[in-house]
Amino acid sequence: MKTKVNEISIKYQGNFKMKQAPKITSSNSAVELLFESWDKDRIGLQECFKVMLLNNSNKVKGIFEVSSGGITGTLVDVRILFAVILKSLTTSIILAHNHPSGNLKPSEADKQLTNKIKNAGEFLDIKLLDHLIIIPDGDYFSFADEGIL
Repeated sequence: MKTKVNEISIKYQGNFKMKQAPKITSSNSAVELLFESWDKDRIGLQECFKVMLLNNSNKVKGIFEVSSGGITGTLVDVRILFAVILKSLTTSIILAHNHPSGNLKPSEADKQLTNKIKNAGEFLDIKLLDHLIIIPDGDYFSFADEGIL
């Protein structure tokens, strides 16, 4: 009897030329792009976690919503996060999530998750440039700017 297994196919498809992609030069330029893409009907209600995928020139390949959760948190499966990062052949990332409460202070869980992702990224030669906390009015906290990345 012949053993059968599924064939795995991986595909990444962009719909624009990279020369047209926005370039991230600071935490502020990243927040502007992320805030623009955030669902304004949900940003004050439900916590969401996103990853901005960048190439070697810090041009944005895309933004992917990793998870959405409740009022005070969302569960991030790091395996799914890195599946997206690896599938898109991304070299650096910016993490972002919102705090519906308007509190910009990162929780201990935020810090632990950031370190976990940073360590996994280092192992895979994927650089974590920043982790941004965004609140409904558009203000933000940057782990990199505050020197805790």
